[in-house]
Amino acid sequence: MPINKMVNSFKDAVADVPQGSVIMMGGFGGPGGMPQQLILALRDQGAKELTIISNTAGLPGFGSVAGQEVINHSLLVENNQVRKIIASFPVSPSASRPNAFELAYRAGDVELEMVPQGTLAERIRAGGAGIPAFYTPTGIGTVVAEGKENRVFDGREYLLERNLTANYAFLRADQADTLGNAVYRGSSRSFNALMAPAAGITILEVDEIVQPGDLDPEAIVTPGIYVNRIVKR
Repeated sequence: MPINKMVNSFKDAVADVPQGSVIMMGGFGGPGGMPQQLILALRDQGAKELTIISNTAGLPGFGSVAGQEVINHSLLVENNQVRKIIASFPVSPSASRPNAFELAYRAGDVELEMVPQGTLAERIRAGGAGIPAFYTPTGIGTVVAEGKENRVFDGREYLLERNLTANYAFLRADQADTLGNAVYRGSSRSFNALMAPAAGITILEVDEIVQPGDLDPEAIVTPGIYVNRIVKR
């Protein structure tokens, strides 16, 4: 029987996400966009006490596609579903326009683990590769280093950083076949490619579905072995 990872609806795709889940969410600036429909479905599903791992915590317009409504992590924060955010850029670039996470953090309603962007990417990559921890010089002498083990190699000080894994990854893809082989658009491939192997269940929100063999093998970024569910936008 042919493998088909297609799911009929976004509601069905997130139906089993339990309370307390750790979810990686892809998306970056530019045309790649965020998994907007998966975020909406999760809001409606209502799972709470979530930990979100993402580049941002829902910046105004960041990760959205021109001409589309801005849908991001802020919807989940506003719906009181998020317990913790692990991100590199969690707050708005404008002090006069705080995002939903920033307001919730000031009120003591959510937790924050802020991670330098390169370290965040490497922690996720390490999680997908089965590497429990690694040393990096990033963060030495800053608040990032507080409470972390450090060692000196060749006269330079390094921090020990643990990997990051998740129960789910929500990712937006430009194209995918029914086996889950995925092609991303623009800068979205930066975190998407790292998150797919680091999650127990990876769900793709896809603009165009094609049949196996229709994608250029050289263009595939995430092999289908890392993808569990596919939903067409």
